[in-house]
Amino acid sequence: MCTTCGCENGQARIEGAALAEHDHDHDHEHEHDHAHDHAHAHHDGHAPEHSHAPGIDPARMVSVERDILSRNDAFAARNRAWFVEHGILALNLVSSPGSGKTTLLARTIEALKPEFALAVLEGDQETSLDAERIRATGVPALQINTGKGCHLDAHMIEHALPRLRPADASVLFIENVGNLVCPAAFDLGEAAKVAILSVTEGDDKPLKYPDMFSAAQLVLIHKTDLLPYVDFDVARCIEHARRVNPGVQVLQLSSRSGDGLDAWCEWVRLARRSRLLGWRAA
Repeated sequence: MCTTCGCENGQARIEGAALAEHDHDHDHEHEHDHAHDHAHAHHDGHAPEHSHAPGIDPARMVSVERDILSRNDAFAARNRAWFVEHGILALNLVSSPGSGKTTLLARTIEALKPEFALAVLEGDQETSLDAERIRATGVPALQINTGKGCHLDAHMIEHALPRLRPADASVLFIENVGNLVCPAAFDLGEAAKVAILSVTEGDDKPLKYPDMFSAAQLVLIHKTDLLPYVDFDVARCIEHARRVNPGVQVLQLSSRSGDGLDAWCEWVRLARRSRLLGWRAA
């Protein structure tokens, strides 16, 4: 359970199979000497008094949070090593619900699939609708349902990879559960977090959710075709994003019109090229 938000990922499943049922004898060559723990927590900076676990000593809560994040980081480190070993660029797409992640992903796939292999891990609490939508593009996709959980974690990713089997030198998009809070705290082993912010959400979101925007390497301001109809100041949003994360890159685009899509695809190409240079050098 997340000690801050109270979500429970114990019922997580991959394409209908409970996570606990997964065979650990897979081709990741990871050591599985750990005790599985489906509990989850957030950054230590989150105040213990905000916990939804009444009756637990605050000092004990901080200790539990640190232990949980340490376990997640161990899974993430194994995932990251596996991605590096196979020359795979993994990108963790994070946003609020309704930001247009899946639509953007489908447009991105159509643009990039003629150039190199792609694969997708889809995270939602329920249904396989997004994975089915991605598979319709001809790209392999696997759904992870988190049940009551509000985010993906590295343990889920580790167990999904042998089922998805992304190709060497491919790009793996991980579409996280729609949430601007919890996914910020959980490293999945990705090369970068990409925060997607729709102009319908308001230009103050980077200040309201600083953990997410400080964790992101790239911010995509999405649905820019709607700018004439909403009260959204792009310059102010970028200023807010760079106030919490001075080095963050920001791109503007619209999946509907296609404006800015080329710049986003070029960002992916360059990130993949950098990963391949290191892979081939090894």
